[in-house]
Amino acid sequence: MKIKLAIAEDNSFLLKAILEKLAFFPDLEVKFHAANGLDLLEKLEEDSNVELILMDIEMPKMDGIKAVEEVSKRYPQIKTIMLTVFDNDEHIFRAIQAGAHGYFLKEVSPPDLHQGILDTLEGGAAMTPSIALKTLKLLRNPPNFDKPKEDISLTKREIEILEQTAKGLSYNQIGENLFISPKTVRKHIENIYNKLQVHNKMEAVQKAVKNRII
Repeated sequence: MKIKLAIAEDNSFLLKAILEKLAFFPDLEVKFHAANGLDLLEKLEEDSNVELILMDIEMPKMDGIKAVEEVSKRYPQIKTIMLTVFDNDEHIFRAIQAGAHGYFLKEVSPPDLHQGILDTLEGGAAMTPSIALKTLKLLRNPPNFDKPKEDISLTKREIEILEQTAKGLSYNQIGENLFISPKTVRKHIENIYNKLQVHNKMEAVQKAVKNRII
C-alpha cells in the first residue's frame, strides 16, 4: 500500500523540486497538489483520503499556518509537515501551535524527507535538527512577534536571476539561459544581495519568497 500525500506549494520551481525528491520512493504517492490553503481545503473536501500533507508557509489567499489549523480541525487524522525555506522563530512557533506534526527546510535530502514522512505517520515529530533546537528554545521562552513587512524592489532581470538561483543553477548555467556572461550574472547577484541585505544564495531565496518576489 502506497502512502498517500498531498502538497500545498504555490511556487512552481519549489513544487517541482519537492516532486523530484519524492519520486525516488515507490512507496509514496502524491494524490494532488494545491497552490494555497484554500485550494487545499477545497481539494480535501472532494477527496480527504490523504495520510500526510507537505505544507508551504507563505502562500496567497490562505497561508500554510492557517491551513494547518483548518486541516487539524476538519481532518484530525491527516498529518502535516511544514516544508519551507523559512527557519525563523515566528514561523516555527506559529506552525507548531497550529498543529503541524513536523517541520523541514526545503533543502532537506530525499532520504531525510522520506524518513521524516515515515516517522511522522508512526507518531513521531520529524524536524530538521536546527529547527528542533529552535523549537526547544521557543518552548522555554515563548516570544512575542510583530514585525512589518519590508519594501524591496528588484528589477525584472534580477528576479529572473533569483528564480534560476532558487533552482540551484550555477552562474554559467544562468548566463547561458539568459544570454549574458557569468560575470554579468555575478554583478546582478551582488546587487540582489545588497538590495535584500543578505550574504548568500539561501538567504536571498528565503527573503525573496518571504516577500513574494519569487
